[in-house]
Amino acid sequence: MLTRRMIPVAAALVCPLLLLAGGAASQNVIESNTPNRPRDVIFVPTREPVAEAMMRLANVTKDDVVYDLGCGDGALVIAAAKLGARAVGVDIDPDRIKEATEKVRAARVQDRVTLIRGDIFDPQIKIGEASVVTLYLLQSLNEKLKPRLKSELAKGSRIVSHAFSMGADWPPEKSETVDGTNVYLWTIE
Repeated sequence: MLTRRMIPVAAALVCPLLLLAGGAASQNVIESNTPNRPRDVIFVPTREPVAEAMMRLANVTKDDVVYDLGCGDGALVIAAAKLGARAVGVDIDPDRIKEATEKVRAARVQDRVTLIRGDIFDPQIKIGEASVVTLYLLQSLNEKLKPRLKSELAKGSRIVSHAFSMGADWPPEKSETVDGTNVYLWTIE
């Protein structure tokens, strides 16, 4: 039984976990407990035509929850939110989270976006609610994420990647070339 004195402590323990799961409806910037470390890749922005193609290929709708792992400047979470989806972006670089926050506000989609400063490989950052996961990482990082994607995402969840595949052992079900780059799609079975 919770006493009045215990409720603030319980709320302080539960709320960060809910936020890490992306449960907040309005735009939040959440600092995870992920230790600071160098990022895995250099930041290269996703061009708008590619972001739009990724959303189209994954068939993103207002009913989706889109997680962008390595969200950079927020281009993909913005594209998803403009379609009415709820979007969660995760990036280890505080400068990218700051930039994404500014761009999300400028796009006026902050009511549908949550940003997490954290490591995409941190199991404390839950991705299981995602119906769509977007990636713009190297193939080696996609392959490193593959077991997590296959084990945590529900059947029917879609994964769409800008420029890089998941390796020869998991060929994409669809791909297309947009604005000079390849975009790939997989569905969790």
